[in-house]
Amino acid sequence: MKDMCRRCFYGIGIILIVLISPFNAIATSWAFSFVVWNDYVYVMTDEIVTDIEKEIGEVTAYSDMEELPGSFSNEFSVGTKYFSITNISTEEAIAVEVQSGTYQKALRENKYKEREPVDENKTLSGFILLLLIILLPEGLYISIKNIKNSS
Repeated sequence: MKDMCRRCFYGIGIILIVLISPFNAIATSWAFSFVVWNDYVYVMTDEIVTDIEKEIGEVTAYSDMEELPGSFSNEFSVGTKYFSITNISTEEAIAVEVQSGTYQKALRENKYKEREPVDENKTLSGFILLLLIILLPEGLYISIKNIKNSS
C-alpha cells in the first residue's frame, strides 16, 4: 500500500513538472515573406518597382526560425538593400532589391514587436522551486518513518 502511494506521489510530481515547465518554441512559421525596417513589418508583394528614389537601409539580421532585432527578414540575406519609391511614402511601401537592379514592393503592415527574451535564470529558479515543493513532502515522510523505526 505504501509503495503504491509513493509511486502515485512520484507520478503526480512528474506530470506536474512536465505540465508546468515552460517550453521554448523551436521554430516560428510565417505565412508570408517580409522585411522589418524602422520598427515596422513590410510584407513582400510580387509587384516589380522601377522608380527607385534612394537607399534607406538594409537587412541586418536573417532567420526563418526566430524573430530577431534590427532590420530583420525571414527571406532575404544580410546586406539586402531597402529603397524608397518615387512618389510613395515609406509609411506605405518600400522597395527591396531582390536581385541586382531588380526591386520588389513591400507594403507596410504593422509595428514590429520582437518577442521578449526568456530569462533562463528565472525559468531555472522556478523549476528548482517546483522540485522542492514536490520532493519536500517525500523527504519529510521518509524522515518521520526513520524516526518511528528507530524508536
